[in-house]
Amino acid sequence: MRDLKAVGKKFVHVMYPKKSSALLRDWDLWGPLVLCVSLALMLQGGSADSKDDGGPQFAEVFVIIWFGAVVITLNSKLLGGTISFFQSLCVLGYCVMPLTVAMLVCRLVLLAGAGTVSFIIRLIVVGAMFGWSTLASTAFLADSQPPNRKALVVYPIFLFYFVISWMILTFTPHAGVTCEC
Repeated sequence: MRDLKAVGKKFVHVMYPKKSSALLRDWDLWGPLVLCVSLALMLQGGSADSKDDGGPQFAEVFVIIWFGAVVITLNSKLLGGTISFFQSLCVLGYCVMPLTVAMLVCRLVLLAGAGTVSFIIRLIVVGAMFGWSTLASTAFLADSQPPNRKALVVYPIFLFYFVISWMILTFTPHAGVTCEC
């Protein structure tokens, strides 16, 4: 129960990002793992009766998120950051939460139908959550960098969340589609 409370507190820190060391002090990877698996499952999109079960999509999303977080963390450490490796992974993983919420909203919007209005709604939601993820992660990670190198750390974070946002925005469910190859 103690761990669930700690994970919940970290989610609150991401919902209301402010410069705080509470998220960094007691790092864990349970929340990022749950968020990553949830996002990967929602992006999977395959159906059980189709020939393409969507298996590689889960692995692709999972690897992109974890590999991207590791690259950003290594970049931060090589630029002289004072944050530990796992603290950085924790922050980057928890800050995927707004994008996971965006994916949930986009799935609900796509249930209503795909069209121009649907795309505009999804674009607004994903854009807002992309900004939220980027803002939240930089609020926690920016202080751990030397002042003259902050932009070199923020740019890869921007790209990381942009790629995840692009995957969410371009998602279209393929339920019931068969391939006559």
